[in-house]
Amino acid sequence: MQEDIKYEKSKKFSIRIVRMYQHLVKDEKEFVLSKQVLRAGTSIGANLAEAQCAMSTRDFLAKLYIAYKESSETQYWLELLHETDYLSDAEFESINADCSEILRILAATTKTLHNKVIK
Repeated sequence: MQEDIKYEKSKKFSIRIVRMYQHLVKDEKEFVLSKQVLRAGTSIGANLAEAQCAMSTRDFLAKLYIAYKESSETQYWLELLHETDYLSDAEFESINADCSEILRILAATTKTLHNKVIK
């Protein structure tokens, strides 16, 4: 797979999400919200990996939109974990900053590609 900043950032983010999940389950005994954030957070990179094998530009764009929506959902679960005191301010700010960066990248990419495909 060629170098792709979206893919690389999402993979590193997925690793952070997995490690956070392991901490939440083992140390905090939190099983419900952590499972949700694990599913959504790792889905971002999985959809970007799948996009690399898209059959068409529209298929590629569809996978990017899914990754974008999963990023937004992940941010929601992170906010819930923070607001219910499972993530400290520092933990939340760090991982949420990564999630926000991925959201911005995907928003810009989908907007640009959408304009090219639709026109």
